[in-house]
Amino acid sequence: MLLLFDIGNTHTHLGLANGRRVLRQANIPTLAWFDGTAPQLARRFTGRVVVNGVALCSVVPRATARATKAIQRLWKLTPWSLTPATIRGVGINYPRPSTIGPDRLANAVAVRHHYGAPAVVVDFGTAVTFDVVDRRGDYVGGIIAPGLAVMSDYLHEKTALLPPIRLREVDAVIGKNTAQAMLIGAVHGYRGLIRALLHELKRELKCPRLPVVATGGYARLLAARLPEITAVEPLLTLEGLRLVWHDRQG
Repeated sequence: MLLLFDIGNTHTHLGLANGRRVLRQANIPTLAWFDGTAPQLARRFTGRVVVNGVALCSVVPRATARATKAIQRLWKLTPWSLTPATIRGVGINYPRPSTIGPDRLANAVAVRHHYGAPAVVVDFGTAVTFDVVDRRGDYVGGIIAPGLAVMSDYLHEKTALLPPIRLREVDAVIGKNTAQAMLIGAVHGYRGLIRALLHELKRELKCPRLPVVATGGYARLLAARLPEITAVEPLLTLEGLRLVWHDRQG
């Protein structure tokens, strides 16, 4: 069985996969790599499964080093890392490939494999990222904006009277209390941001029926009323990591 680690700024996404698909997934806090609890959580996730290989992508270098040591200790394996130098399944047409987040490359591989090219991934994580694969099947760059939770948390942290809010669907357009007004601005407003950026990308790529795949923590919430989004794939990054691993094996 293949063990997958996608180490993000807020969460580390764990996956178990075979040659066809990701079979199981769980999240642990990335901070757990720094308080020493992550190895135990990862070991609990795998249970009695025999792990034959480990693939990893990370945007937190300090956590990467700790994860690598834990993997070597627990499973006696050295993890393979996805980087611009080890990528397969998608070309790279980008001025400085070393600066591309490996999770974004994993997304590009998965979207090209399953949806063809051109295509776009919108990843709703700590930041929201748009990753673009052009008609040639090359990763050509994208867009980065503040994540939905980051924006709403910032309002609470930087103002005296705005409360913390739990992000959820809201039907109203005019808020009747502070929390509702914040939700409208966050959820409806964020959809407007996504819609406008996708409009520009479709025009740039000359593809009005551009496949757009959403992933990440708030993908289902925001995609629910965005017809521009073709599909929601919660496991897209792990799937891309799985695809590259098996491609290099074969």
